[in-house]
Amino acid sequence: MERTAAKRAFGNVLVNTLIANVTTSFLWFALTFWVYIETQSVLATGVIGGAYMLFVAFFAMAFGTIVDRNRKHTVMVISSVISAVAFLVAGVLYLWQPEAALLDLGGPWFWVFSGVILFGGVIEQLRNIALSTTVTLLIPEEKRANANGLVGTVQGIAFLVTSVFSGLSIGFLGMGWTLAIAIAAMALTFAHLLFIRIPEGTPQPDPDASSALDFRGSVRAIRLAPGLFALIIFSTFNNLIGGVYMALMDPYGLTLFDAQTWGFALAFASTGFLIGGGLVAKFGLGPKPMRTMLLVVIAMGLLGSVFMLREWWPLYVVGMWAYMALVPPVEAAEQTVIQKVVPFERQGRVFGVAAAMEAAAAPITAFLIAPIAEFLIIPYMNTSAGRQQWGWLLGEGEARGIALICLFAGLIMVVAATLAFFTRSYRKLTELYAEAPEQDVDHGETSDEGDDHGDSGAGVEEESSSPSDRIRRSDAPPVVPGMPPESR
Repeated sequence: MERTAAKRAFGNVLVNTLIANVTTSFLWFALTFWVYIETQSVLATGVIGGAYMLFVAFFAMAFGTIVDRNRKHTVMVISSVISAVAFLVAGVLYLWQPEAALLDLGGPWFWVFSGVILFGGVIEQLRNIALSTTVTLLIPEEKRANANGLVGTVQGIAFLVTSVFSGLSIGFLGMGWTLAIAIAAMALTFAHLLFIRIPEGTPQPDPDASSALDFRGSVRAIRLAPGLFALIIFSTFNNLIGGVYMALMDPYGLTLFDAQTWGFALAFASTGFLIGGGLVAKFGLGPKPMRTMLLVVIAMGLLGSVFMLREWWPLYVVGMWAYMALVPPVEAAEQTVIQKVVPFERQGRVFGVAAAMEAAAAPITAFLIAPIAEFLIIPYMNTSAGRQQWGWLLGEGEARGIALICLFAGLIMVVAATLAFFTRSYRKLTELYAEAPEQDVDHGETSDEGDDHGDSGAGVEEESSSPSDRIRRSDAPPVVPGMPPESR
């Protein structure tokens, strides 16, 4: 009965996450489409994308501490409420100010309006960190990679739905009705969440956590797992090239399609998320998730370097499809390793640090690439000198400058991930993952129904450690022969 209740709770959380992800992604895509169509500015879309990731980097560590200090259900409710309020404020701004003011990049209202929407979307990261720890809470260790694959599949479904409907909504309804739909959907998310029960005990205060940010506790948890910091660095490789595509993928696609058709193209490409997540859910990641992750990152770099070599829409769409199919295995590999080698009581902070570091990589590339592309590379590739030097490789078309940037970004990704195989951190973390013991997680008192207040609950373990045992365990370094905790 315990496993059944935990499985039911996990399924309900996934459904609720799907609704929330659809809502935030829907408005995020719509904002990007709307701004580019109305302004034709690559710089504007790059700044929006970079600002989103910068917000994630800024808030993620605090989010991790919030997740560790509170019940996961409570955290998800907080996330839904704040996102709904943010979208409602954006709706009020849209009704108050004319569209011309909201689209004026030199005026304050563009940045206020975009910032409020971005903040509402960033709060979703709080839910995502809670979801990653909920996998540890509800799913036995041998099935966590599969569960992380299901999480990737849900995210793929959200991307599929929103990539279609965002383009259609902006194309046929405009930004006003798009905001109204997002507000209503987020309210539905909150209502559904009230009926979900997650079997979990009351989180115990960490005596070593001195502040809401608790950066020191996060670093301590990472240091206890040799090579874990390197894993987080490895994962940022994917975000480095992701920052380039964040700034350039939509402008490139909108040179090939109108907004509605581009939405359908993204919808097709996003089915790759479903395939990639589904394969992980079915087959897992193998005994060495780190190895799987790096091999997939190399494949992503190769794809990123070739799917814009010609301004041919089938090449671009199929390339995006294959690229997106490789995203879930990379994310699932990182989550699976952290869920096994980091004590449950500190996983929120570690996931927060990982999100912050990985998110920080994308703004760097987005903020740098967008102006470089708009003011240097794209104009250069439109000159006779640029076409003569690169035409043999990239052909001709409106967006050959974007293709040139993505070519080199993909090659850099391949080199970086290949070199990672030869690092000591890769070898040590692979050993640690193989030798780490099963987690002991507190699910509260046992009951068939479960309760989000900690009065009753159900989980996948028949017994859990006491709070003091868990604290002692979280402070004890993992056993890896010949490897001190501070080694990298």
